Amino acid sequence: MSTDAEVITLPGTKKKQREEDSEKEFRIPRYNVVLLDDDDHTYEYVIEMLRKLFGHSHEMAFQMACEVDNAGRVIVDTTSKERAELKRDQIHAYGADWRIPRCKGSMSATIEPAEDV
Repeated sequence: MSTDAEVITLPGTKKKQREEDSEKEFRIPRYNVVLLDDDDHTYEYVIEMLRKLFGHSHEMAFQMACEVDNAGRVIVDTTSKERAELKRDQIHAYGADWRIPRCKGSMSATIEPAEDV
């Protein structure tokens, strides 16, 4: 008896399915980190926080501060769910705005699934 095994692949069997599977894209779901507006934080606070936590330029952070003030919310990052949760938590832990005596804590943020583009 021979020890050499011959593999025969029939049309439309597992080999073809493996090739199709390897060609499929795997997309990690993306999430938006959304900063919510309030009246207890200054533009300077928002700009400082966005630059420190997200690495945004001063200009981008200023534009986002304007948008959150005017629209009540702004997307500050789009990323994986785990990183979005981390960034939301960092916003919540950033602390009060020392420029406003009545300010008792950090700004609010949430995460939401990003729309597929």
